[in-house]
This record gives sequence, structure tokens and C-alpha cells, in this order.
Amino acid sequence: GTYIQQGYARFNSPYVGQNSFTPWPQMRNTTTATAYLGMKLWSGGEIHFAPELLQGFGLHSTTGAGGYPNGEAQKSNFPYPKYHTSRLFLRQTFGFGGEHETLDSEAGQLGGKADVSRLTLQAGKFPVTDIFDDNAYARDPRKDFMNWSIWSAGAFDYAADKVGLTYGVVADFNQKHWALRGGYFLVDSEPNGSHFDMNVGRRGSYVIELENRFSLFGQPGKLRSIAWINSTFSGSYRETLDNPALNIDISQTRKGRIKYGYVFNIEQAISEDVGVFGRWSWNDGKNEIMAFTDIDASFSGGVSIRGARWGRADDRIGIGYAVNALSKDHRDFLAAGGMGILIGDGRLNYRMEQVLESYYSLALNKDASLAFDYQLLTNPAYNADRGPISIYAARLHWER
Repeated sequence: GTYIQQGYARFNSPYVGQNSFTPWPQMRNTTTATAYLGMKLWSGGEIHFAPELLQGFGLHSTTGAGGYPNGEAQKSNFPYPKYHTSRLFLRQTFGFGGEHETLDSEAGQLGGKADVSRLTLQAGKFPVTDIFDDNAYARDPRKDFMNWSIWSAGAFDYAADKVGLTYGVVADFNQKHWALRGGYFLVDSEPNGSHFDMNVGRRGSYVIELENRFSLFGQPGKLRSIAWINSTFSGSYRETLDNPALNIDISQTRKGRIKYGYVFNIEQAISEDVGVFGRWSWNDGKNEIMAFTDIDASFSGGVSIRGARWGRADDRIGIGYAVNALSKDHRDFLAAGGMGILIGDGRLNYRMEQVLESYYSLALNKDASLAFDYQLLTNPAYNADRGPISIYAARLHWER
């Protein structure tokens, strides 16, 4: 379970739009409760089921920034606890013999011995980020960084509905020093929707990732290289701008279109207690964002420190930074008054959006932690006329 209380004080804003953080103080909270259930069916076969309750609201109903500050704030706000099946999938692993390794039992994974050389197939309902763009230091807003452009690759427009889920199939071929994985996923029938386009073959998201494992000065590291392409029913920023009769209504230009991009994701241990990470992501920025957030290029990086040095081995300190950008077509569309998934001030004095985040996670006991998080958001929604915004949060997380 995770509870987040987040808010900000008054900040400078000469105007606001439909998707703007309001300049007066706000305070919102989100709550999630999840059970992860797994069962072995036969040799190499597993079924996984994760029922989940969601409740709460993001600041300004989860709009106002490309690098949004709460990774637990999905785009469907629920005043009362709402049930979702967050995962329901079958997994089959084929081992090829040779060297073995021990897999820990954890959420979404049954523990036990497995061949290092193996092929794993998975099909069902789950988040794309369960499989792709993992990172040991910046991946889980329930336990580490909370900003969308730090815990994830900001320009990776992965398939998802409003609560971050989709249906797909994945193949993962693992070797000792590398892994190659690829998948196909259903996309929404329209941007930021909750109904999937069942025109399989013509519509969908294709993702491939190569993970290289290495050692630097005796410490482990990983480099993940991701390429993705989406075939979706979406609108064009430039076509919308070039036709004044549309009055900046991008939905009038929607048809079958292609969007593509890439991600480079690196993690490196400096010692047993210190690790660093970085991501660079990019997409072509010509057509509407379908599911994630309004970012066309993003760089993020930071450091994670365990508290062993001051006698608190289960405590964590994290310091991260992200800078996010838009394509020319995208920012011209917003400057003309267009609305994105999360942003749209009605006008735009464009500057790159910058995020500085720091947190301290205090272990209360072996099951629970209390974290205090601060984010400085400069040029929110890429608008130099507004902000900066100081955002404060407290997060209580429990698991066993």
C-alpha cells in the first residue's frame, strides 16, 4: 500500500489555462493498495493476478506539467476507492540448460532456480514498464523518485490506458551478459483514452529492448537501449496549425499515423551503497502523444544512496534532475492555444521544462517506510511566464 500527500504554495502566474497548475496553493492525495498473487501451473508455467484499489487525485486533476510530480497519480481521478485488475497474465519460461541463477520472490515474480540461458513468454494485462525501461535506482514512484520524467523515460510514449495498463505479448531471451526482449501492445482508440483499438495488425505499439550487463571498476552496471514505434489513430500538430478553419481542434486531423522514438537507460553502482543512473529519450514529435505525457525529448539523471554509512542501512536518499523539451510542431501548437494530454496554458513563452527532485526515505521497520520529497519545477508546461513551483510531498509505503 502507498499513500502520498502532495502540495505546493502560491507561485507566480500572470495567466492560467485549462491544463495549468493554478497559482494558488493546492494539496491533494493518492492511495493505492495492491496484492500480487502468483501460482505455478506446470513446468515453467505461471499465472499472475494483481487486484488493486485506487483512490485520490493528482494536483490539478493530473495536469499542469510534462514532468508531472506524482507517479501514483493516474489520469482517472477517483474520489472513492476504485477496483482495477492491474495485472492478469500467463508466463512460460523455457530453460536451455547450463548455468543456473536464483530468482528472488517478489511482486510479479515467483522465486526459485532458473537457467541463465532462457526464453520467457508473457501474455495478458500488465504495464509496459513491468518489462521495459527498468532501472535499479529510478523506477518505482512508490519507493523512489516520484516525478514522471525521472522514474520513467519522459519521451517514451508507451501504450497504456488512463491508469497505465494495457494488453500485450512479450518475448524475453536472457543470457549471462545480455538480454533481448520485444513486445506488441494494444493502444488506445484515441489519445488519452481508456478503450483499446482492437484493429490488431493495423494499430498497436511495438517495443524492442537490448540490455547489456557489464562491470566497471568491479561494480555492476547495465545499459538498456530501446526502440519503439506506435501505429495509432491520432492527429497532427502541423496539419492542425496549417488549417485555421479547424480552430486548433486537433481531433479533426486524426487518422492512422506512425510515431516512433528511442530510449537509452543506464545504471551504475559506485559502491554497495551508492548508485547513479541516467536516461535519454526522444520521439519524433509530429503527432499527438497517445498515452504517457507531453514530452518529445528528455534527459534525466541522479544518484541513490543507502543509509548504511550513518547506521540506517534501509534508509534511502535520492537526488535527481530532468530537463524536458518539445518539438517545434508541438510547441507551435501549444502557443496557438492547443491542448495536450497534461499541458496547455492557452499561450506559451517556450523554455525547456526542468525538474529537480530530492527525497529521504526513512525505514520505520522491515515492512514500512516514510519518505519526504521535494521537487522544484522550473518552466512548468514549458512556459517561462509561470513558476517556478516548489512541490512538497510525504509518502507512506508498506509491503510484505
